[in-house]
Amino acid sequence: MNRALRTAATGMYAQQLNVDLIAHNLANVNTTGFKKTRPEFQDLMYQTLKTSGVSTNPNIQQPSEIQVGNGVVPVATTRSFAQGDVQPTNNQLDLAIQGDGFLQVRRPDGTQAYTRDGSLKLSADGMLVTSQGYIVEPGLSIPADTTAVTVSRDGSIEVTTVGSATPAQVGQLELAKFVNPAGLRAIGDNLFVETPASGTPIAGPPASEGLGEIMQGNLESSNVDIVEEMVSMITAQRAYEINSKTIKTVEDMLSIANNVKR
Repeated sequence: MNRALRTAATGMYAQQLNVDLIAHNLANVNTTGFKKTRPEFQDLMYQTLKTSGVSTNPNIQQPSEIQVGNGVVPVATTRSFAQGDVQPTNNQLDLAIQGDGFLQVRRPDGTQAYTRDGSLKLSADGMLVTSQGYIVEPGLSIPADTTAVTVSRDGSIEVTTVGSATPAQVGQLELAKFVNPAGLRAIGDNLFVETPASGTPIAGPPASEGLGEIMQGNLESSNVDIVEEMVSMITAQRAYEINSKTIKTVEDMLSIANNVKR
């Protein structure tokens, strides 16, 4: 019975983690460029009480064996990079990525990070930055007398300045993609960083080498499906409840055994 208690406890812990991830997904349902996560579980080691093929009669072989499992363990959280809905904003500095690829940003410590959040801003010196103030690589500067900014699907940036009717190109955006984007590590602020599991980034201009296209005046919404998450939450709640009832059942059985009188 002690085994049943431990097994049910692992099930409760697994479903608690499941609910934690669902809550995080739902909390970020309106976060620009957010990518939902889901847990992955594996069964724990088995205790073999009787192996197959063993019998007291040499003319008979047991066709199956007796094994008892020891519960479940979380092994990974997998992030889905499915495309989120693209919503128009009519803001000339809002950029959505249609397809694979990430914007590259420079963190304060000089390291590189990656994001799908294209709600860009201008810093005091005219640099393209994220909402947190991180510089968007390769470090593009917009002139102070700019009246209009145009970003094409291939990432080329043109500006129209005061007194000029002809747009002039001032830079070229670059995107990065990974062989295994699910291996990226989320660090908050809508940012991801490279890990050994993700592989090294493959950078290039948008609309080339399988990289996504830039859609100016739009933002990518979260790819969280509220209905799907609510159904998953109900399923996790019921699984947690059943495991807790298992513990109560084992407790009742132990109580009965403890009260047996000879």
